[in-house]
Amino acid sequence: MSSLLKQAWEEVVAPMFQRPNRVQVAALCYRGTGDDKEVLLVTSRGTGRWILPKGWPMDGKNAAEAARQEAWEEAGVAKGQLDHAPIGAFESEKEMDFGGIARCTTTVFPLKVEKLADDFPEADERTRTWVPAEQAADMVKERELQKILQEF
Repeated sequence: MSSLLKQAWEEVVAPMFQRPNRVQVAALCYRGTGDDKEVLLVTSRGTGRWILPKGWPMDGKNAAEAARQEAWEEAGVAKGQLDHAPIGAFESEKEMDFGGIARCTTTVFPLKVEKLADDFPEADERTRTWVPAEQAADMVKERELQKILQEF
């Protein structure tokens, strides 16, 4: 295919057939300050890779409150100070229950953790760990999320 046809396909035709990204919210759970600051990562249920607690928007909750709810369900964050201003967003792919893949844009809200619970809804399905933000950036796969963590 000539470079002009290839460019036309990639920039004009192909985007017309793409669905818009789905929206998710995430909580960047952290504790400490300065050099002692750590972030909380959890494993995904499907692949076991390291992620932030995240999920779909929820009826009756704004985006930040939905992120706080995900932090409770997936990581056991029982109490914390939620910042309603997002600190960034990243794109990812999510394997859907029906077997398809959805492109998602996830908005990230900081949540300073004050109390973790040992018993929470997904405790038996996930592992959680506290790590410095730089190390967390190396543990996640999404490039834009890596940047958010490096700058946090």
